Amino acid sequence: MKKISLSLSGLLLATTAMIAPGLAAAQTAPAQDPQDDVATVEEIVVLGRFIPEPLRETSEVAAFLTAEDIQRTGDSNAAEALTRVTGLTIVEDRFIYVRGLGERYSSALLNGSPLPSPEPLQRVVPLDLFPSNILGGVTVQKTYSPNYPGEFGGGVIDLRTVKAPNEPFFNFSGGIGYNSETTGRDNLTYYGAQSDWTGFDSGVRDVPGPLAIAFARGRQIGQGNFSDRELQLIGQSLVNAPLRLLQFDESPVNWGLDVEGGFSHDTGMGTIGIIAVAGYSNSWTAREGFQESGLLDGGALEAGTAYEFASGQNDVQLNALTSIAFSTLDHEVRWTNFFVRSTTKEARSREGFNLAFGGEVRQDFTEYFVRQLFSTQLAGEHSFLDGALDVSWRGSYAVSERDAPYETQFGYGRAADGAFIHDIDTNLISFSELNDELYSAGADVSYTLPLSDARDAVFSAGVAWLDNTRDSERRDLSFVAPRGLTDSQVRSRVDFLFSDFNINPNTLVIRESTNAASAPAYEGELTVNAAYVQADVEVIPLVRVSAGVRYEDAEQRVIPIDLLNTGLLFTPTSIEEQYWLPAATLTWNFAEDLQLRLGASQTIGRPQFRELAPQAYTDPETDRRFIGNPYLVDTELTNYDARVEWYFERGQYLTAGIFYKELKNPVEATINEVALLEYQQTFLNAPQATLMGFEIDGKKYFDFPEAGLPFIADKRWLIQANYTFTDSEIQVDAGDRVLTLGGRGIPEPANFYLTDGARLQGQSEHVANLQLGWEDDNARSQATLIVNYVSDRITARGPGLGGNRLPDFIQEPGVFLDLVYRKDFTAMGRDLGLAVEARNLLGTEFDEHQELGNKIRINQYDLGSSLSVSLTARF
Repeated sequence: MKKISLSLSGLLLATTAMIAPGLAAAQTAPAQDPQDDVATVEEIVVLGRFIPEPLRETSEVAAFLTAEDIQRTGDSNAAEALTRVTGLTIVEDRFIYVRGLGERYSSALLNGSPLPSPEPLQRVVPLDLFPSNILGGVTVQKTYSPNYPGEFGGGVIDLRTVKAPNEPFFNFSGGIGYNSETTGRDNLTYYGAQSDWTGFDSGVRDVPGPLAIAFARGRQIGQGNFSDRELQLIGQSLVNAPLRLLQFDESPVNWGLDVEGGFSHDTGMGTIGIIAVAGYSNSWTAREGFQESGLLDGGALEAGTAYEFASGQNDVQLNALTSIAFSTLDHEVRWTNFFVRSTTKEARSREGFNLAFGGEVRQDFTEYFVRQLFSTQLAGEHSFLDGALDVSWRGSYAVSERDAPYETQFGYGRAADGAFIHDIDTNLISFSELNDELYSAGADVSYTLPLSDARDAVFSAGVAWLDNTRDSERRDLSFVAPRGLTDSQVRSRVDFLFSDFNINPNTLVIRESTNAASAPAYEGELTVNAAYVQADVEVIPLVRVSAGVRYEDAEQRVIPIDLLNTGLLFTPTSIEEQYWLPAATLTWNFAEDLQLRLGASQTIGRPQFRELAPQAYTDPETDRRFIGNPYLVDTELTNYDARVEWYFERGQYLTAGIFYKELKNPVEATINEVALLEYQQTFLNAPQATLMGFEIDGKKYFDFPEAGLPFIADKRWLIQANYTFTDSEIQVDAGDRVLTLGGRGIPEPANFYLTDGARLQGQSEHVANLQLGWEDDNARSQATLIVNYVSDRITARGPGLGGNRLPDFIQEPGVFLDLVYRKDFTAMGRDLGLAVEARNLLGTEFDEHQELGNKIRINQYDLGSSLSVSLTARF
């Protein structure tokens, strides 16, 4: 009996002879002695037999998350699930950084189509909006190929929704959750509306009629433009107690419901498949911690403000997905609709010392944010000429909205007797809206040309188009006391002070405090027309080359609007660029189940609308103010990658790779002090930067059938781990110049704002993941211990100029330890599934700080540990 395998020497011989059968080849058996029996082949070892199918189909450095992977880790949304992928980290619980590059350098797609964003500061859609129950899988491609958009730095994330099943099914699940810092404790809140638990406002937060009429007049609300009677009616029209009065209330358990079902039906002409998914979740989060800002005093940092803060937040999310597909043997057409609505209701208060105010102060906040996304896509895939010619197409429309009515802020100062009294000059009520629409379409054609019985060449071409428009508007209002307030008024409850009785020309008068100089409204538009050609050829047996080029003609415009008709002139932005973006990747299957990938490409990164718009915005997460810079330009990137992959068993592997990137004009955030201890974060193009690093990723299963303990012997054990090291460096030479908002487009020395050799913002040196678990098919159970570690990263450049710049703001994400257990069982004739998830078992806290001599706690609070239990019924 002889076992035939393809060794490396055999491979070289096959390559020389140009007759190797490629990825599925085996060597011909050696000649037999005439006296021997005819050789019988016991096993043919196929080269690359353990390489997963997705990686056979792509020549790029990529990672694939399956629905089973997401289920194992129990992650509730796409953002959480992607943190398990090598080199990916999560920021603000919703944005993904790939290899240390911020979300602006990556693109997120849904079934291959781009999406708009409801975020004021980002054009990239936040991935926490995509619940895991709608995902059939996720592709993360880290080397560029021309069939993807040219905005590619760290990678592209393609979310794939679930498809109709072959067999009909219906699942219903419900779950509850507990957090050690929140559940069952008295936390801050405010009443709001009776319908808040549904995620929809009952109309309480609608812009009142008199105020809406005043906004429409296009004049700043105040004396001179409006009569005393009109101002009184506008002020009294604002909802008072339900939206202004902070209260303490016990936070209940988190809970949620999910339902999904689908079926396929053969019509005789083809198969119709339908799937529908819907979900609802209601969760509470409480935070208590510290917010400080630093001043330089004698070579060390001292706290200029030192607040203790507390907040209570209620998040409600609703989502629904439907997909209908019609397919035959060679054709498929799908219509997919996705809707998600996420509302956040937050009450927050902080008190402490503020040097600028000369003593103890308190600030109270109430906020309500609605983020909503709707996407509809029609797509088709068609095969002709016995599979040699493939055609695919897609068209989509998506709209996202963000509505933030009644963002309120009320300030207090400390009286001589120690009580906090109203500081009427610090009250603020804001209304803001954002609407982001995106139309896109694309088509791809590929033709497979056989080169031999085992080798072929695939030639592809395609076109793509998108039109993304954004409208954003913000109006700020405040009350003034023209004759001052009495002692009883400044000591009264906030809803008593702002009652209708006190809103009159003699006590409290409303006025508009919108900063007309910071463009309270803007319109943005990005239009991209693109085309590409690509060839994927097995040039010699076992050596595959994919090369192509993408052409993009793009125009991006941001036009600030003089909403108040002040006559101020704003600087519009218009970036019109054409790019040829080449890319090439070589894949060499040089030994059994071993392959080498080498890649090089040129890509771009565009400034986001909000980064270009000179509109002031306060981030509720950090209480930090942001404003854009209309003088930003595109970032140009050159990317190099190399990775070795070893697939030693089915579903098991070890990979190691290195990467290097050169960035021209990367966008960096910097902080300026606009007043004493009042900071504003803006953006500028650094001259250039480099980023390099390496990645290691492995997955291995173990069986111990001879173990004496049944608990060990009956299970399949898993170890999965990855580690990424990244190093980056901004390069600033003496003659380099930058354009800033404050400099009004006049070139300024770059070293006033940036330090040569500093790390890129958001980049962590070390990112590591570890999963230890087991599967027991007989007991129908699964358990996984999950560890995630991210080292410190720069969240913003320190305030100041040149040599007077303070230290950078640093966040330390730290180590997170989670445990997920799942078990299927049958009860009363019904298949059920139990899931238990324990999160942040180490109690890691959120820590953002500055450090020079002393540590200034920019933002620090406990996250708490969480426990959730869910039960799924399968029908």
